[in-house]
Amino acid sequence: MTAMSAQKGRWVSSFSFLLFCASSVPAQGSTRLLQELSPQEYFSSLQAGRASLAYFSPNVSPGAQPFLEQIENSAEALQDYGISVVKVNCPKEDVSRYCGKENTLRKAYLFRGNMLIREFPTDALFDVNSIVANVLFALLFNEVKYVETLADLQNIENALKGRSNMVFAYVPATGTAEHRAVMEAAFVYGTVHQFVLTTEATLLKDAGNDEPDVSSARLLFCHCQRATDLTQPCRRTAMGQALTMLNIHRHLKLMGAPLVTEVAEDPEKVSTVHLQLGLPLVFILSQKETYEADRRTAEFVAWQLLGKAGVALLSRDLVDLNILLRSNVALKTPDEGVPIKYLVLEDTDEVITLVEDKSKVEQIQEDEEEDEQDEDEKENNNQDIQDDQVVEAVSRDKKRELPLEQILVLTEDTFHSALLETARTVVLFYASWEAVSLAVLRAYTEVADHLKGTPGVLLSRVNCWDWPGVCTKENVTQFPTIKIYEKGERSVMYDGMWGTEELTSFIMLSQVSCPLKLATIEEAEGYLRGEFPSELSFYHHTSILGIFSPATSEAREAFEEAGNILSGHVTMGMYFEDDALALSRKYAVSPPALLLARSGGRSVEGIALSKQSTQDVVRLIRYELLDVFPEITVQNLPRYLQLRKPFLILFSDGDIGQMESKEMLKLAKGRPQQAFVACWLNLKKTPVGRGVLKAYFATIPSLPLLVWVNLHARGQVFKFPSEQTITETNILSWLEKLKAGLEIPSSTLSEEDWKPPLPAYDFLQMMETAVPELPLHTSHRRGDTPARRPPENPGGDTTAREEPPQDTKAEKVGSPGRDLRGTAPRLAAREKQGKRHSEL
Repeated sequence: MTAMSAQKGRWVSSFSFLLFCASSVPAQGSTRLLQELSPQEYFSSLQAGRASLAYFSPNVSPGAQPFLEQIENSAEALQDYGISVVKVNCPKEDVSRYCGKENTLRKAYLFRGNMLIREFPTDALFDVNSIVANVLFALLFNEVKYVETLADLQNIENALKGRSNMVFAYVPATGTAEHRAVMEAAFVYGTVHQFVLTTEATLLKDAGNDEPDVSSARLLFCHCQRATDLTQPCRRTAMGQALTMLNIHRHLKLMGAPLVTEVAEDPEKVSTVHLQLGLPLVFILSQKETYEADRRTAEFVAWQLLGKAGVALLSRDLVDLNILLRSNVALKTPDEGVPIKYLVLEDTDEVITLVEDKSKVEQIQEDEEEDEQDEDEKENNNQDIQDDQVVEAVSRDKKRELPLEQILVLTEDTFHSALLETARTVVLFYASWEAVSLAVLRAYTEVADHLKGTPGVLLSRVNCWDWPGVCTKENVTQFPTIKIYEKGERSVMYDGMWGTEELTSFIMLSQVSCPLKLATIEEAEGYLRGEFPSELSFYHHTSILGIFSPATSEAREAFEEAGNILSGHVTMGMYFEDDALALSRKYAVSPPALLLARSGGRSVEGIALSKQSTQDVVRLIRYELLDVFPEITVQNLPRYLQLRKPFLILFSDGDIGQMESKEMLKLAKGRPQQAFVACWLNLKKTPVGRGVLKAYFATIPSLPLLVWVNLHARGQVFKFPSEQTITETNILSWLEKLKAGLEIPSSTLSEEDWKPPLPAYDFLQMMETAVPELPLHTSHRRGDTPARRPPENPGGDTTAREEPPQDTKAEKVGSPGRDLRGTAPRLAAREKQGKRHSEL
């Protein structure tokens, strides 16, 4: 038997049980599916509790013939549910309730016993699907609730929490094949789950359906039985397949399976409902020491893969596995004869991708084999893995369309003219095939959304792979690069983090002159309060004001130079009018001096400007802008590393306690604070801290934990004694012991330099040399240097083009197309180099 036939057999066996349940209801003894009776015969044959669908008609009624054909066709389906179908032949002289009415010929009647349940217009019963759907809908009144509003749905959901699960179905209209499938499922599973039906498209969106298309039916399984928090909605798992009876049965079987199966036998012998229904099974390999954490991981993965794969927890301690010790995940497919694959994965995202992208299994195995075969290329392999994670992140969301309408596309023909149209033009230089560029482009779209409507600011982009001439002239050799141009003249290059908040801050602060010259004391006071300049009145930031007298011109010039260096990163103002002394006396300083205004001017601190060189001023400002007792994050760590001082770090699994915070703040403000950086790290907000602790101590110790580490000298790591409370006195005493050499380090870090595994490479040089056969194109504008340029579009169209970057990735560029503009030969030449990018 082939794998495909075996899988088909499993589907048939699963569904046969459902058909058996439906057909096991006893039927009438008559072998005819559509019975024809007189009114007297029909009413005398009715039995208590049994349902029947009756159509009352004269002996000769040509107009009813199409309806009778559909009724007869549906008789077999309804008989499976114990519902008989009867045509009642009314004599002409019969004027009884059902035969005598004029509109009777246009209706069908549903009885349970001798009780009338529902009247149906015959035009609503237009085919077998509509007949079966509407009849079951009427009979299953308690099992299937119909809702029209979100409030009705929430009331049902709240009543079910902790008791039962809910199956929520949306059909565009009743009487359809999808409506019939839901009703048939409710007939079988209605006593197990509460079924809820709606035809309201808005309700489907309110219920959390992510699919924008509401023209197709949808089904959501709501896990209300597991709900413990009555204020939170039930978890929902959408059925990804079309609404058919077989698919609904399959989905409900999967929802009823255990979330995580614990396994204590050979994985090859394990069989679960997922494998029987043709889905893979993911094993999370566990051991006794890490069981609780592995169980949580398995449950998290199981929720993410619900309906797509099963998840099992396999204990190494109970099963003797002849596999690599570092393997942590196994994948078993439903195909017979295919061995289980054991893999080494970094995080849960990779597990999910493993199921959703089958090619990922082979890719991971190939990477592992290459690592084992060639240890000499370890550094390069690490870099590839790093870059693959960026590529994967971009690829994973490639179907999500980016809102690029607010970002102007610039070309070789429109670049310079666009810079002259707006006071400040922000330009993102990127490559459409390169993963980091596309990742930054996503953050750039969020920046555009934040700055929408900001006067005098234009956000634009240049695809350097299409327009290398522009990027060459602008001296852009690394992707991505962001520059801000002022009326096409002076440009400032962004050198910060690629996050949305950091980019937005840089663009906002770049709008204002740095330093900003203030003309009156009133302007200076308003500047310190954050009211001036008006462009930044709503933007929370720390303002720095330099106060200078006519005799301190040297310090003033250094301050102005420092402003040019720090432009975009800080707000700087300067006041050097004749009454500068009056302003300085108010804040108890003497010119030259700096005033730091924090929290909108509620706190103003005066600092004497003793050193008057530009670099000294820059260092002083950068230092004063740092927090006294900062929370270390990935974004701000480089700023504190630049101080080249030892770190006194308090690691915490969440917010630190009030007592610890108070004591550490006292310590940081004391005299010794000049010698080290006192800080703290929240592992919940910055999970990479767990990796840091593992590097320090091999395993994560109990938290909170105070650590002293000097990354710039010997790399010794010291752990504050756990039996002592964290107070300023105890810490200072401990630091004295460290200074005297009386403490033994817990570990010593490697002396290797923290450099990229590979040197940066020049993209433009690669573009120029990879395809020597491409012709040179001479620029049409005077002053432009000649540069290689891809061929023009066939129709001569040189206008700006929108290119959906999510559809452009390195794997696709192998085939020439309009969006690639002849880059295929170049990309073929850079097949291996293109995977590596150390300019993150």
